[in-house]
Amino acid sequence: MTRRVQRLAVLGAGSWGTAFAKVLGDAGREVILWARRREVAASINERHINRDYMAGIVLPPTITATTDPAEALDGVDAVVFGVPSQTLRENLAGWRDLLPRDATLVSLAKGVELGTLKRMSEVIVEVADVPPEQVAVVSGPNLAREIAAEEPSATVIACIDHDRAVALQHAITAGYFKAYTNTDVIGCELAGAGKNVIALACGMAAGLGYGDNTRATLITRGLAEMSRLGVALGADPLTFAGLAGLGDLVATCSSPLSRNRTFGERLGRGETLAQAEEANHGQVAEGVKSCLSICELGRRHGVELPISDAVRRVCHEGLSAADMGKELITRAPRPE
Repeated sequence: MTRRVQRLAVLGAGSWGTAFAKVLGDAGREVILWARRREVAASINERHINRDYMAGIVLPPTITATTDPAEALDGVDAVVFGVPSQTLRENLAGWRDLLPRDATLVSLAKGVELGTLKRMSEVIVEVADVPPEQVAVVSGPNLAREIAAEEPSATVIACIDHDRAVALQHAITAGYFKAYTNTDVIGCELAGAGKNVIALACGMAAGLGYGDNTRATLITRGLAEMSRLGVALGADPLTFAGLAGLGDLVATCSSPLSRNRTFGERLGRGETLAQAEEANHGQVAEGVKSCLSICELGRRHGVELPISDAVRRVCHEGLSAADMGKELITRAPRPE
């Protein structure tokens, strides 16, 4: 391996962008963290704390912050996109002309774009006008707060170009954070997007008062439908048994730190989408939007996605969480 990743830009100073920047800093890399708001950048530069998104976590001194994307992208070996999936295209259009020509472009977002039904790597390829082998994705059981607290965790770096994946693997390996490589970008991205939708269903079940059996059933059957869709789109089915699949699914469906699970729990308790969004500080969980794209992908490819479709109907057609549960449990018997 001759490629080396030493200096990186992380564009997006939210919870996951900040936690990922911390991993890079702890791994000995030089990190420029782009923040939209000046007060966030100032807090990081002056006190090494992102108090708005990661209060109480001290960031390493190798991380500096800026609100100037040109400054962030100057001379970097890799660019990490830490913005929400549905805003990636718009943000990237503004950054495109500043990207270093051969830098590895890395997506942290887990979603499928509304309208185009493109995965995040496909959006990057299209907007940045780069070959697919220049783009990598990060996926796995990566709850930002736990990683920032240096609890042991692992992730997957997926890239068609194995050497790029290995270079990133070395760049992000810290004492508490382990990275594995994979060339199945399709599987890793679809797993990352699909698990958010299944986590909404698990949250709804918790809000209805259901316990571990129900959650385990939703996780297992959710994994089955995620795998079916992935295989139909060309993914390796084994990817869904790994960190990007089952690992991320279990974490997102089980943890109170999961935005999608907690959002779904509010819906299960009878709150409206607007009420759940207000309680979530005005943010909609990724799965609320991705369920539309994922269900449309299933329809186009002839793949049945009963849990994802039920979540879509709760979020966008007024179906109650209680009625969703009744519909799913009374579906016609079939082989597993």
